[in-house]
Amino acid sequence: MRRIAMTVAASTLTLSLAGCGVLDAAGDSSDASPTKGNDIKVGLLLPEKKNSRYEKFDYPIIRDKVAALTRKQGKVVYANAEQDADKQESQLEKMVADSVDVILLDAVDSKAIAGAVQRAKDAGIPVIAYDRLAEGPIDAYISFDNELVGEVQGRTLLDAMGPKVDSSDKIVMMNGSPTDPNAGQFKDGATSELEGKVTIAKSYDTADWDPKNAQANMTEAINSVGADNIVAVYSANDAMAGGIIKALQAAGVTDLPPITGQDAELDAVQRIVAGEQYMSVYKSYPAEAEAAAEMAVARVQGRDIQFDALTRDKVDSPTHEDIPAQLVSVIALTRENITDTVIADGIYKVSDICTDEYKDDCASANLG
Repeated sequence: MRRIAMTVAASTLTLSLAGCGVLDAAGDSSDASPTKGNDIKVGLLLPEKKNSRYEKFDYPIIRDKVAALTRKQGKVVYANAEQDADKQESQLEKMVADSVDVILLDAVDSKAIAGAVQRAKDAGIPVIAYDRLAEGPIDAYISFDNELVGEVQGRTLLDAMGPKVDSSDKIVMMNGSPTDPNAGQFKDGATSELEGKVTIAKSYDTADWDPKNAQANMTEAINSVGADNIVAVYSANDAMAGGIIKALQAAGVTDLPPITGQDAELDAVQRIVAGEQYMSVYKSYPAEAEAAAEMAVARVQGRDIQFDALTRDKVDSPTHEDIPAQLVSVIALTRENITDTVIADGIYKVSDICTDEYKDDCASANLG
């Protein structure tokens, strides 16, 4: 079992969700001490709606997987904080008061939520950190390999800049929200690839991951560095990439520099097809969400062997060490592999991507 210090480094783990190695897990059936049947209540707390993944993928996938694992007797109690840390704390407190059996928590503010996590623990309700590692006594953690995400973004950006990339070439880094621990990991991973190979002329931590804030930051960078001097832009996610593109276009830039992203949002995939955005990071939301549902059900039903097999890694948060964890690997999404990723996995249909506006671009990309 490996430990991953989330403030320092992360390692890749490729998962198999068909049991996740349950048969070779340590222990035996005597380890399990079932506490609940199938009539369980799973609390799901998601952070915001600006990123379309939470409403479109995470919630419905977790809801359906919990139902499938419990013969349709288990239910998911869902709340979205809409980027409000105080609201999320109230939502968590309500779930504790309503006596849900387990909570999946994707924190708006990983530090601010620690007290509420402790209160859930005191009430005997396990909390599993989902997608972002919250502070406090977390029972387990499920997310993507976040430093690897940044590394993939950084490497792909350098590839896009071509073999003549020079350390004097100026780029802008548009990082995510400082209240999101994942943002720091993305930033660390990307910086490890970019430092010394290019000049990071401007770097921003973007409040709330808000595309409008990213657009404003990019406008400031353009005014400071000069549009013609910016050879590439690191954007931590797709929504911010959209704001960055608007800023560049408003500055009269018609030949856009390579721009990264993350989350494989539909409009970002369309921008990639059109050549406006160079890449995104495709993360299999079904893999992460289904694994989270499996972990939640196994934990509350006392299925220790299955839970241990689903959490073979260890991570450290700023407040706790040796948190059982599962990290899901990622892939760079470019114009060349759209068919083999988001289409093959059923995230989007060709018809979703290739609307009338993008038909010519789709034809040149051999889509449709």
